[in-house]
Amino acid sequence: MSKNIADLTATQEGNAENGVQNTGTLQISVISSVAYIPIAGATVVISYTGDPETPIATLTTDSSGETEVITLPTPPLSYSLDPESLQQPYSEYNILVTAEGYEPVYVTGSEMFEGELSLQPIRMNPIEMEPGREEKRVPIPVHTLFGDYPPKIPEDEIKPMGETGEIVLSRVVIPEYVIVHDGVPSDSSAPNYWVRYKDYIKNVASCEIYSTWPEAALYANILVIMSFTLNRVYTEWYRNQGYNFTITSSTAYDQKWVYGRNTFQNIDFLVDSIFANFLSRPGVRQPIFTSYCDGQRVTCSGLSQWGSKYLGDQGYSAIEIIRYYYGNDMYINTADVISGVPSSWPGYSLTVGSSGEKVLQLQNQLNRIARNYPAIPVITADGIYGPLTAGAVRTFQGIFNLPQTGVVDYPTWYEISDIYVGVSRIAEPGQ
Repeated sequence: MSKNIADLTATQEGNAENGVQNTGTLQISVISSVAYIPIAGATVVISYTGDPETPIATLTTDSSGETEVITLPTPPLSYSLDPESLQQPYSEYNILVTAEGYEPVYVTGSEMFEGELSLQPIRMNPIEMEPGREEKRVPIPVHTLFGDYPPKIPEDEIKPMGETGEIVLSRVVIPEYVIVHDGVPSDSSAPNYWVRYKDYIKNVASCEIYSTWPEAALYANILVIMSFTLNRVYTEWYRNQGYNFTITSSTAYDQKWVYGRNTFQNIDFLVDSIFANFLSRPGVRQPIFTSYCDGQRVTCSGLSQWGSKYLGDQGYSAIEIIRYYYGNDMYINTADVISGVPSSWPGYSLTVGSSGEKVLQLQNQLNRIARNYPAIPVITADGIYGPLTAGAVRTFQGIFNLPQTGVVDYPTWYEISDIYVGVSRIAEPGQ
């Protein structure tokens, strides 16, 4: 494997700068599309997109449906930090996944940046047709900051919401799912996908910005993406036009989303940490419809993505970046309700020495998750947070790419809740 990767390194344009090899890391996770079941023993074959017939690595998933983390060549980090660069800032890899009893999946164009951990999810359908059926293809198109996409059609940031007889939301609710129409609104042939809200935001952020940017810039962009999305949810924008979806994947109407694309660990963690937030103005109930654009090829009245990166470089905080573009009366708000979770976060971290109903609930959820993810040890559900509970939490955090602290903080609490709901259901909707 090392020899093949070395050969690839020698031929990949822009993967080395001043004689130094540039690399990123990649991990693939494989689950069944029916319920939340990790697929152990799946074979994962990775090839460079420019040479798809030559495998450079073959991996096998563990009991949690995950491969080892693999290091692969990338272009230099500097390409993703310079808006004037004409070089593609990420490498692209093809990933073929096969597993007994499941239809093969072939992802093309999975993106990797120098120094970043790329997370490639794979959902496999149980075989329902004859063996030998052609694999399911998941193409990942060029990134929005590097390719040419239609600019956003301007819209007002606050939508009129008259009394029409329709149900009007009285408060902001984080939905469990959004329904994404994979095309322009009028294209009735485009499929609709049910996507978990956090997964949708992670996907859009990975499509719209580079994970290599300063954390404050990532934070600001994610807030803008979430507020944009929640405005669509709150105003029922498309449903009030007679459509049966929440939002589209068209950059002309909404924001880019790509079925099956990879995300990045740092973006994932930021979304997990702030997913209930959105942007508000005083006296306005609805989340603000926060328009944004790249700020280079396309300019707009909202946030400039490349401009936010520059401000992050200058030491601006996320809220300072937001107010630079939207004004000083914009502030970060938190939703009243998070749908689809058994119980809300207690408001403080659970750790060794904690006890009570929340700990008991946590232990019961971890034990249910352990039935699908046997690497997580089963613990006694006694409402007392001891070392064994901390160990189970630490294992969970490792599987789901959270910092392995053994402490149940806000991101961990809601990730456990999400996975618990996923494994408790017979099947995901809309798949």
